[in-house]
Amino acid sequence: MKDLIYYGVGEKMTRRFAAIVVGSQSLVVFFGALVAFAIAKAKDDSSHTAYLVVGCVLALLCIVAAGAMRRPWGVTLGWAIQIATLAATFIVPTMFFVGLVFGALWITALVQGAKMDRLTREFSGAAQ
Repeated sequence: MKDLIYYGVGEKMTRRFAAIVVGSQSLVVFFGALVAFAIAKAKDDSSHTAYLVVGCVLALLCIVAAGAMRRPWGVTLGWAIQIATLAATFIVPTMFFVGLVFGALWITALVQGAKMDRLTREFSGAAQ
């Protein structure tokens, strides 16, 4: 877990893996927003539009985070998205599993990406 970063720019593979995770997470978050909207509308809950708007904003933030992995705040935004996805459990309870899966994928992307970057550096150094 020493390879886990919370702020800053990871190396090439770390950035790629992290961007893939939050980029694909945007689709699931968007569909979760649609589910929250439909359930709330079916129950005549007046906040159904807010659920859709907040979910769409979170999905857009996922896309922004995927593109921002070269910025120091990109990884931090990714962590915030993981927390927000877990917080969506209060609206749609099954989002808990989505949050767990993507949280695990996020941590795996950061750890394994850093490992691949380290091994690439070592291989490049040995090849010279």
